[in-house]
Order: sequence, then C-alpha cells, then structure tokens
Amino acid sequence: MTNLTLRQLRYFEALAHHGHFGRAAEACAISQPALSMQIKELEGSLGIMLFERRARQVWLTGFGEEFALRVGDILRSIDELDELTRASRDTLQGRLRIGVIPTIAPYLLPTLIGNLNQMNAGLDLHVRETLTPTLIQELAEGRLDTAIVALPVSEMSFSEVALFSENFVLIRPGADEGKPVPDRENLRDMRLLLLEEGHCFRDQALSFCNIQSVQQGLDASSLSTLVQMVGAGIGVTLLPEMAIAVETGSACVSVSRFASPQPSRTIGMIWRKTSPLAQQLLQISEVVRQSAVTLREQHNA
Repeated sequence: MTNLTLRQLRYFEALAHHGHFGRAAEACAISQPALSMQIKELEGSLGIMLFERRARQVWLTGFGEEFALRVGDILRSIDELDELTRASRDTLQGRLRIGVIPTIAPYLLPTLIGNLNQMNAGLDLHVRETLTPTLIQELAEGRLDTAIVALPVSEMSFSEVALFSENFVLIRPGADEGKPVPDRENLRDMRLLLLEEGHCFRDQALSFCNIQSVQQGLDASSLSTLVQMVGAGIGVTLLPEMAIAVETGSACVSVSRFASPQPSRTIGMIWRKTSPLAQQLLQISEVVRQSAVTLREQHNA
C-alpha cells in the first residue's frame, strides 16, 4: 500500500469512468501501454484485482467498486485543496474547468474566452462541451469547476446564478418569407425538426408547443444540421437568438419572431455550494453576462 501514487489513482478513476483502456488513456493524455502498466502496478501494490478485463472493455470487480468510492473521495479532497489555494488569491488564476451546453458553446465561447483571457492573463481555461446531465454529473464529482447551462437545474448542492434570457425564433424555408407566423397551436401541425433527446433545447421547444414528442424521422445532434434541413425544405425548427448569425448565413431559410409571449430560455452558471472558488466564480459569471451583452449588440448592429 505504501507504493500507491496520486497518478495511479487518477488513472484508476479514468479507467473506471470510461471502461476502456484506449479512451481512458486519451482522457489522461498518455499512451495506452503506459496506462495499462500503471493500473497493473496499482493492482500489484494492493494484491487484488480491480478490473475484470474483456476483449474491448473492462468492468470494476466488487472490490474495485468499493475502492472507487474511496478514491473518488480522496481525489475530490485533493482538488478542493487546489481550489482553496486559488481562492486565496484576489483574482482567479491557474486552471479553470468550465462546462458549456452545445446550444451555447459555439456562439458564446469566442467572445467569452477572449474576455476571460483579457481579464486574467494567468488563467488556464479548460472547456468541456456536452449535454446538461453529463455536466451536472461531472460538476458534482469535482471534474468541473462550473458550467453554463439553461436554468433551472434544481440541484440542491449547486448554486445557480441567472445571467441572461434569450428568445427563440422560428426558422422556415426561404420560400416562406413573409408568410404569417404560426402560433404554437398551428406549429404543432407542422413538421417540427428537433435536436435528439438529451438536449434541454429539445425539451424547451416541445414545452412551447405543448406536445410530448414529435414523429418526424430526424433527431439532429446540432442546430446547424436542423437549419440545413429546413433550408432543404424538410420542415421547420426553433433557434435561440444567439445562434441566428452563425447558423442561418449558409442556408436558404427565413427567420421569424413569434408574437408575445415569445418562447425563451434563461442562461446561467452553476457551481458546487461547497466550492472554495465561489466568490471568484461569481466574478466569472459577470464576464459571461457581459460577453452575452456584447454578442447581442454585435448581432443588432
């Protein structure tokens, strides 16, 4: 047991999470043989197997599952020590791990990253773009410092700060330019193209139309695909305002606004209530808010 190293515990956690040597090695930025050797040395030090190996996947053994719980606690405590050190400084420096949902990341990040780098020259920014459930899990496990998501997430262990709201617009084929804008009742009868399940934007669109699901044969993984499909005359879709400039420039589509009350979403930041970085993250949230204001002004210019 005296030979255990923090590096081995990090590698063990990655392999337990990914269940695959190749993906775990990629996540740890090392070679697969090096990861395999470290895991073998860890199991040798413990004198017991942590993983059951199969041809293309690995599973935790019974002892491995118990060991993973203890390792998680140890690594979270070490990460909190790092956070405590960073929190003692007046400005946030060093690594900042921030998660962003896909319907925000491509549009807000260019402006946000520029503003963050200008404000904190010593900031080492690590960005993770994925769906809200994954961001919530990784934030709870201490693998992220904060996340930009659509609110509310309603997690008791998280602080939520609302930053800005934005409306949704209707995207129709270019030939529909000038036609009356359908209300939500009429929209239910149209071929509505949506993101695949797991995207909160899909749920928001369904909520606006007051329908449970749609049977239209296309679940896209990006807003870009949705807009291109509309341009091809396949149906209609909804788009958040911040995505209009980027996504509609290369497609033959029309952009229309709904009558009030317009569908909208609230964007905010979340972080663990126990995070020592809470005060610094509150400052970061103001940068996010201002970046959104700048982006909106650019689009309206």
